Amino acid sequence: MSKLKKLQAKLTEMKRVLVAYSGGADSTFLLKIALTTLGRGNVLAVIATSETYPDSEVRSAIKTAKQMQANLMIIKTEELKDLRFSKNPLRRCYYCKLELFTKLKKIAKEKDCKVVLDGANYDDRLDFRPGTKAGKALGIKSPLKETGFTKIEIRKLSKKLGLTTWNKPSMACLASRIPYGTKIENRILKQISRAEEYLKSIYFEQVRVRHHGKLARIEVMEKDFRLLLKSGAAKKIAEKLKSIGYTYITFDLEGFRSGSMNLPHFKQGRR
Repeated sequence: MSKLKKLQAKLTEMKRVLVAYSGGADSTFLLKIALTTLGRGNVLAVIATSETYPDSEVRSAIKTAKQMQANLMIIKTEELKDLRFSKNPLRRCYYCKLELFTKLKKIAKEKDCKVVLDGANYDDRLDFRPGTKAGKALGIKSPLKETGFTKIEIRKLSKKLGLTTWNKPSMACLASRIPYGTKIENRILKQISRAEEYLKSIYFEQVRVRHHGKLARIEVMEKDFRLLLKSGAAKKIAEKLKSIGYTYITFDLEGFRSGSMNLPHFKQGRR
């Protein structure tokens, strides 16, 4: 049996589901398969908004969900009010997901959805993701991971299905740009978001602005290093990020690495 058929069989057994929807490649693929397998009336997509997630990503997720004609609900999570999260410990992701999944479980019960699903894939098992433990504790299911779907496979099938997210760059919450132990504040999250939105608007699709106080460490794909050689590009970027609040602006010579903030703590940590 193919992975797709296994996924469809799992969903069929669940009958009625709530999908934690972020608008990324994984959750969009999951939502699409759930809709075609179970029917629109048996699938609820829930988008969670918070200070840790860029407004542009929320707008994009809403647009994609509506294009798929999914039943959609938008909620707000309040992880910043939880000191266990905002103090930014190594397990911050656990408390963030605990906040999210607790709210989703409540909604699922109210809407008579049998199961809450997230878009974790098979590759994620190698990652440092404390939030996975929160999901397990609350009974959240990860059917893409359970059926062995890798990121590459999800992108290939998404392209065949005509999903616009098939090549969408990976996205992690803005808190992942802040070193562990540095308090997560709305002011900092807004600063990071503004910097990344600017860089995406002029040059780069995949970018991270790692926040080190007054210093911004910019990560882009190695293939995009050449863009920095364009006349006046570096100066233009530096001036903009200084206007946003940074004093020093650097480009990381190792390029974009998913989860570089985890590396001092975990050999395989990625975000």
